[in-house]
Amino acid sequence: MLREHTATADTVEAATALALAELGLSEDEVTIQILEEPGKKLFGGRKDAVVKVTAKESDEPAAEEAVAEADVVEDAVDSEESVSGESPVADKPEVREISEIENLSDEQVDAIADAGIEHLKKLISYLSDGGISIEEFEGDEGEIILDVTGEDVGVLIGRHGRTIDALQTVVSSMTTKKTGVRYPLSVDVEGYKHRRKQKVVDIARRAADRAKRTNRPVSLKSMTPHERRIVHVTLKGVDGVTSTSEGSGSYRHVVVVPT
Repeated sequence: MLREHTATADTVEAATALALAELGLSEDEVTIQILEEPGKKLFGGRKDAVVKVTAKESDEPAAEEAVAEADVVEDAVDSEESVSGESPVADKPEVREISEIENLSDEQVDAIADAGIEHLKKLISYLSDGGISIEEFEGDEGEIILDVTGEDVGVLIGRHGRTIDALQTVVSSMTTKKTGVRYPLSVDVEGYKHRRKQKVVDIARRAADRAKRTNRPVSLKSMTPHERRIVHVTLKGVDGVTSTSEGSGSYRHVVVVPT
């Protein structure tokens, strides 16, 4: 059982919620250590909050017995689902990679989406009290897109979409663990990622034009890993330029280089 987890987000509250969701515990069952407060960086920009959450040790036999009983029940449920076929993708204990699951049935993909929605709703319950709904779409590359809409969902986006990225990482991990299938899953909030993708594509193309026109490298602003990948993919087929990532941490960015 995972005993501690460190999470990063725009606010202490959001980082704590992500860590709690990863551990599957409530606040009264853990100790919370704030490793970094959010705020301004010395040379500009902002830094995220970093929170470490650790499960409390219990000396009460009853508590230990309750945990053990919960584990037995969870194992029994997993076994029953596997035998009954109620969970179409839980028939193998090992995790299957995407290359091995291209022939999954619609029912199996639906089961993966349902698991993702279940975990996403649990995460959102820590971050927002507003009513939300989650719509499921199929992406251009066959990925499952879970788009969240509702009241006060801006907190789920975060600065530069970093909270969305954190949500996606946790939901994907939890869904893989539950279903035994590592299937591409994307979390979005009111189409933010779709709009941001179009903007990043435009930025990449303008940078390529400028690099070719001036015959000099063009450095872009810091981006998330997802956004940097969009730039690389966009410029992969563009003649006269190549792209590379430089820097580290929150300063990592793409440089468009003329060839």
